[in-house]
Amino acid sequence: MQLHLPNQLTLLRLALIPLFVLFFYLPYPWANEAVALTFMTAGFTDWLDGYLARRMGLTSRFGAFLDPVADKVMVAVALVLIVQADPSPWVALPALVIVSREIVISALREWMAEIGKRAAVAVSYVGKVKTAAQMLALLLLLYREPLLGLPVQPAGVLLLQVAAGLTLWSMMIYLRAAWPELKKG
Repeated sequence: MQLHLPNQLTLLRLALIPLFVLFFYLPYPWANEAVALTFMTAGFTDWLDGYLARRMGLTSRFGAFLDPVADKVMVAVALVLIVQADPSPWVALPALVIVSREIVISALREWMAEIGKRAAVAVSYVGKVKTAAQMLALLLLLYREPLLGLPVQPAGVLLLQVAAGLTLWSMMIYLRAAWPELKKG
C-alpha cells in the first residue's frame, strides 16, 4: 500500500485529534483559538484529501475506509468535549442525535455494501447541508469566545440544533432508500 498525499492528509487528521483535545483543556488565553484552528485544519484536510484523490486519480480502498473514520472520530471527539463543557440538554440531545445517526448510517452503509446495494445509500444533498451546519456549529462551540463582540455560544447551540434536525431528516432519507431491502427480512 502506497501512502500518497490524500491518505497522508487523512492520517494527519487523525494525528491532530490528541492535539485538539490538549488544546481544548489548556488554561491559556489562546487555547480557544488553537482548538478552533485545529478543528478548521482538520476540516480543510478533509476537503483537500478528497479533492486531491479525485483530481489526481489517487483514490484507494485504504482512503475510502479511513477518510470517513477520521471524520467521524473528529466530530465525535468534538461533541464529547463540547457536551462536557456545556452539559445542558440543548447541547447534549443534539450531540446524541448526531452521534447516534452516524452509528446507524455507518451500519446501514456497511450492510447495504454487503448485499451489493451501497449506491442506494449514497450521500444526499441534505446530508451535505447537515455537515456544513454541523461543522460551523462545532467550530463556534469550540471557539467559545465572543467574535467581533458577538457571543458565539448561542449561535453555535442553535446551529447544532439545526444540524440535529437535518441529521434526523437525512437519516430518514437513507432509511427510506434502504427500506425495500430492510423489509425483505
